[in-house]
Amino acid sequence: MTTETRADPRMRYEAVGSDLGAALQLFSDAYDGAHFAGRNTSRSFGYRFKMTGDASMSFRSTHFDAHATGEASSGDDYAVMWTTDGGGTVDVGRDEAPFAPGHALVFPAGRPFVFEVEDVRQNLVHFDRRFLEGIAAEEHGGAAGAIVFDHTARPGTEDLRRWNTQVRRAAQVVLGGTAPSPLVMAETARETALAMLRTFPHEQLAPEVPVPQGATSRVREAIEYMHAYAHTPITTTDVAEHVGLSVRGLQQAFQRQVGTAPNAMLRGIRMDRVREELRRGGPGELTVAAVAVRWGFAHLGRFSAAYAKRFGEYPRDTLHA
Repeated sequence: MTTETRADPRMRYEAVGSDLGAALQLFSDAYDGAHFAGRNTSRSFGYRFKMTGDASMSFRSTHFDAHATGEASSGDDYAVMWTTDGGGTVDVGRDEAPFAPGHALVFPAGRPFVFEVEDVRQNLVHFDRRFLEGIAAEEHGGAAGAIVFDHTARPGTEDLRRWNTQVRRAAQVVLGGTAPSPLVMAETARETALAMLRTFPHEQLAPEVPVPQGATSRVREAIEYMHAYAHTPITTTDVAEHVGLSVRGLQQAFQRQVGTAPNAMLRGIRMDRVREELRRGGPGELTVAAVAVRWGFAHLGRFSAAYAKRFGEYPRDTLHA
């Protein structure tokens, strides 16, 4: 008689140590960080980072006994965080959201944010972007699109209670000692995603991926890829590799099918995202320069002129409207 051993669908990662520099590098890599800096506090320094999950959902925990600042991003994930010790602030200088034990918040998604933390123990649930947007489309109806969570809003007591209950139930599966089946993992991720959507205030944006008439096959795929990853530092080289063309081949296909260069289209998509962000914000919340740089426009003068040519107004006018 033979006994089959079920393959474990979970991925696991753990790092622990007492080197502050190594810790800052680890967390910077994990959260697409920049300008991470830290200093010791009255506590003896130590850190731990653990991740367990699959491609749709993962549970993470961090232990960091020091003071740290920097710029981070949840990348292609949506992430919920709650703290059991210590505290800090997310989105410093913009839509600031302080956190402390007992508070749960969603990281700003689709853009970098500045943070400050000190002596924290945090737990997080990460959802793959496409997975959560698909669940949201099923929940709300319509096609999948980006989700904008209000990370400054506090969930209601009853909503938060239901979220905590689902997290505990999911943790038994994801962090349990017995390997769950892929089906059980998938159902657990789905139930937890629904709990997140029903707990944390958000808005689902209508998908806007305009594909010019005449674009077919790889050009269409390239345009969709640009829209999906415009918030990351992709270049036309990355786009070409994604669709299996050389850069020259991509340029020729774009000129032939849609009459424009791929780098011009990527720049236009990012400029549209700048406009969306400026229209959602206000003069006291952000600056044109900060938003422009975040979307890859380093020369403010040239950016403003190109923006005015595209939209018929300068970016400062959009911000103040």
